[in-house]
Amino acid sequence: MEITLNHYLILSAVLFTIGLIGALTRRHIIIMLVCLEIMLNAANLNLIAFWHFGPNPILLHGPLFTLFTIAIAATEAALGLALVLAIYRHFKTVDLEQVQDLKE
Repeated sequence: MEITLNHYLILSAVLFTIGLIGALTRRHIIIMLVCLEIMLNAANLNLIAFWHFGPNPILLHGPLFTLFTIAIAATEAALGLALVLAIYRHFKTVDLEQVQDLKE
């Protein structure tokens, strides 16, 4: 059986759905950041799949865009973890249900 573009798109949709459900249902900040990373990886998989099955895969547009999104994801993770540390130092928890007011 040959792996086609549809296989990659289905896998990417499943990954994105798992990340979206996790980000919407979880209240733990670190788990939400992990779910956002899963969603970004699903988008990266789409970029690489469309590049690979595109009309001109010699041009490296797909991997180039993927490198940019990986850099953005790394920045998002660093800023997100810095915010988590700041919230934990102030409220002594990372549960969003217990963090009601950020002005305390």
